[in-house]
Amino acid sequence: MAGHPEWELPDDAGEYNDTPEETQFFKDNGTYLTEKGKFFLSWYSNKLIEHGDKILDEANQVFLGCRVQLAIKISGIHWWYRVPSHAAELTAGYYNLDDRDGYRTIARMLTRHHASMNFTCAEMRDSEQSEEAKSAPEELVQQVLSAGWREGLNVACENALRRYDATGYNTILRNARPRGINKSGPPEHKLFGFTYLRVSDELLEGENYVTFQTFVKRMHANQGHDPSVDPIAPLKRSKPEMPIKMILQAAEPKLEPFPFDENTDLPV
Repeated sequence: MAGHPEWELPDDAGEYNDTPEETQFFKDNGTYLTEKGKFFLSWYSNKLIEHGDKILDEANQVFLGCRVQLAIKISGIHWWYRVPSHAAELTAGYYNLDDRDGYRTIARMLTRHHASMNFTCAEMRDSEQSEEAKSAPEELVQQVLSAGWREGLNVACENALRRYDATGYNTILRNARPRGINKSGPPEHKLFGFTYLRVSDELLEGENYVTFQTFVKRMHANQGHDPSVDPIAPLKRSKPEMPIKMILQAAEPKLEPFPFDENTDLPV
């Protein structure tokens, strides 16, 4: 690997269906905590951040001056979130640990391109997940959204699975306005946009459609459409390239997410 030619790529990360504890790399106090492991994970995640930076710079030049909002999609790798190694996230290139924020680094890179961060899993509850997978989608959503807000980004979200029930919609509403409606002005933190997946015959049938209509109204706080809210300005040229060291400063210390209420104050 660059900088350490004597080191090979990790060969102790196990197979596709192994659990973290079945591998030398991801088990408690495993290779991921060694100098070699940290070097590889930094190299891997930095390469992906640099790649995203280059792609966004090209996109910025193409759409310069257009009334568009550039965005990137962050994958919702929520399984094994509750184990110290965050094995699934590390495998995907998100260098996120209990003491290292692997998403705020991405958010900081986005600031130079006037781009937004789009995340998923907005409808998921921890209680709906298998205990065996040590999954925590709610904590992951809160971490990623908070990372974007701390860097001053427009943050958007989407649901990962088809949901037509009140529990799913109300979880989305909670994440859209973590502390509820602010009667004296805009909420301190709120989603800039939301993509609903997916339009289908099942969605448009009977009670499903009625509930969906209510959900859309609640997302707008029961207010009518106002084009003056969150207008999209002409896209500006990306700022000068940001040194990777400056980007990585966002990784530590890892801060607690902003407060999120347990439930929305405006349920369907």
